[in-house]
Amino acid sequence: MGKVKFNKNRRKEPNDLVNEDIRFPKVLVIDADGTQLGVLSRREALDRAFQQELDLLCVAPKAETPVCKILDYGRYRFEQQKKEREAKKNQHVTEVKPLRLSPVIDQHDFDTKLKQAREWLADGQKVRIDMKFRGRMITRQEVGRQVINEFSEKVSDIADMSKAPNLEGNTMSVTYSPKKGK
Repeated sequence: MGKVKFNKNRRKEPNDLVNEDIRFPKVLVIDADGTQLGVLSRREALDRAFQQELDLLCVAPKAETPVCKILDYGRYRFEQQKKEREAKKNQHVTEVKPLRLSPVIDQHDFDTKLKQAREWLADGQKVRIDMKFRGRMITRQEVGRQVINEFSEKVSDIADMSKAPNLEGNTMSVTYSPKKGK
């Protein structure tokens, strides 16, 4: 048989072993319609693919006998990209919205922050509350904990505390996530 020619202009993924990139001496070949052709030499497999004017793609390179499939590689890549786009479109990214409170927060400011947090939680987003202790306020952490506990009580009907309050440096943080039933 003559030298096998393949379309060199065809774009391929870096991890895909296609046509001449396949270096295994023997491969298990699956035809375009899904029937197994058995274990063939690399050259025989490439010749079969060329006869059908299709490509040879290695689908399981780590198998004991590597598995190759005869298919239209351009169409295969198109289908893969279509699946990836569809999966990305259906993916829901949860954003964590930050709010900053102070241990000496005024009631009106507290109510405004609470209203904003409830809206975000109702939209299905997580909320992280950061409370910064400045100067000598760090010695009065119980005041900050009271503010956070009051905040937790007010959002407990629509949110669960996914990360308990903890102090890192001079900042106390707590994270809320929306309840699953809502």
